Amino acid sequence: MTVWDDLQGQAPVVAQLKQAAQGEGLSHAWLFTGPPGSGRSNAAKAFAAALNCDQDEVALRGCGECAACRTILGETHSDVTFVRTEKVTITIDEARELVSKAGDRPATGRWRIIVVEDADRMAERTTNVLLKAIEEPTPRTIWMLCAPSPADVLVTIRSRCRPVSLRLPPAADVAALLVRRDGVDPQLADRAARAAQSHIGIARRLARDPEARERRLETVRFPLTLRGVTAAVMMAEKLVKIATDEANSSNDERDAAEKIALLASLGAPESGTLPPSMRGQVKQLEDDQKRRAKRSITDSLDRTLTDLLSFYRDVLIIQLGNAVELVNVELRSELEEYAGRSTPETTLARMDAINKARVRITTTNVAPLLAVESMATSLIQQ
Repeated sequence: MTVWDDLQGQAPVVAQLKQAAQGEGLSHAWLFTGPPGSGRSNAAKAFAAALNCDQDEVALRGCGECAACRTILGETHSDVTFVRTEKVTITIDEARELVSKAGDRPATGRWRIIVVEDADRMAERTTNVLLKAIEEPTPRTIWMLCAPSPADVLVTIRSRCRPVSLRLPPAADVAALLVRRDGVDPQLADRAARAAQSHIGIARRLARDPEARERRLETVRFPLTLRGVTAAVMMAEKLVKIATDEANSSNDERDAAEKIALLASLGAPESGTLPPSMRGQVKQLEDDQKRRAKRSITDSLDRTLTDLLSFYRDVLIIQLGNAVELVNVELRSELEEYAGRSTPETTLARMDAINKARVRITTTNVAPLLAVESMATSLIQQ
């Protein structure tokens, strides 16, 4: 198994990165772009492993078996730094730390590599902190930035990076990966890959978690019973609750474990009031966890609305003659009945309303419930 095996349906990208890892066309800065689920961060990680692989023969680099490959894939290699944020943005102080680290010579590998997985979550002034380091890096440093699209990164950064464009893999390739790597039943893998719309991480969660599959099906079926303002308000409340519950289920246990680990590292007493010096650090952790929770709920709600959007996507496909395969095949009869009661123009307007709500929720400070209620009222069947 090599470092490239998880990059399903990305043969042109793999060929490009293999060539660069072998010394042909290697650049000091790279920009990996692609829609969520395309595997842009996985591609950057695989490329980092190939660049620092222990194999002497260049054609074999990226073997996936040597110590360097294993530690980079496990994100424990001393010369490869992975940066991702679970808050709203990467802070300017974090960017300055990256610039400082980028100036260090590699300790054991060929290259010092900085992988920024959320390059789109930096304010302009934060990105400008990185500009000089990316423009004139030290001789053995390579930057890898990941973002949904080139437009999500400042042009001054974009122009200094070699682009790597990924696409969503075919659902069949995602299903094959779930069967091979996770041992998922082939039929379940196929349903999960289609429901996730080829997003590998979400497909794996759907394949493993029956409750996640049930929550998604509940979301997709909402339009079938949407026949008045009261129903729209109730749907909005349920959508926000589904997203919030899903985000909190993964955050609560993690938050508690982080607090226990911090108190243990500080040598805090088992009971009683914490000393002032410790209270400040605990307060900082709790503030960070609140910011992370806010982003988790936002991301979860965005994904919930994406699932809802798949209902109207399927309706539109039926209205236009079934040119491509449906995402929600198990609902075909309900979808066909719904499609017969509206027009493609109406369906497109409803899809536009969902996308507008997604933009408002992810880019503004609007209360999520208000944005979803406004969207839901525009989806009411006449």
